[in-house]
Amino acid sequence: MAAQKLTDTEIQHALPKLSGWTVKDAKLHREYKFGDFAHAIGFIATAAIGIEKMNHHPEWFNVYNRVTVDLTTHDSGGITQKDVELAQMLEKIAVKLT
Repeated sequence: MAAQKLTDTEIQHALPKLSGWTVKDAKLHREYKFGDFAHAIGFIATAAIGIEKMNHHPEWFNVYNRVTVDLTTHDSGGITQKDVELAQMLEKIAVKLT
């Protein structure tokens, strides 16, 4: 069963709790900048473990020290609580690496 898509109001309520996150192209969006490539890849590798446990995978892109992340729940057609929870997990990991 697909997760419930959040309303615009619910998304706007969640954003202040997600430092640096915005909504772009109907997805939760964040660009992380790390000290170097090793820290950017470390972020991806560390996050991958939790992502697999959640079974909820981001759209992400890496160039040198930057990792751009977009979150949406495809089978729900938009942003869900799963995306908010994944964003929160990514924030906890990023804080340790920046």
